[in-house]
Amino acid sequence: MLRAMDEGTSTPAAGGQDIAGLSFEQALAALEQIVQQLERGDVPLDQSISLYERGEALRAACQQRLDAAQARIERIVTAADGRATGTRPFDAEG
Repeated sequence: MLRAMDEGTSTPAAGGQDIAGLSFEQALAALEQIVQQLERGDVPLDQSISLYERGEALRAACQQRLDAAQARIERIVTAADGRATGTRPFDAEG
């Protein structure tokens, strides 16, 4: 069972190192897989704790990417009549 769970991914303890390299979609899929495993209730307690920790790290990474995307969207420059006239980087001053 452990082998099937870890195929294609690192172990939960080492998982924090590879999360930054995942796309948003990959991180979300990994999080969904963890939720499904925990909801089944057939995972030993220690493994459940490790899965939960990895899930929380994946959730935080997804939230960070969503927040960054929202900030970029909010930086769309509008003309006086409300029409979008361009964009500017969300980390630019002004």
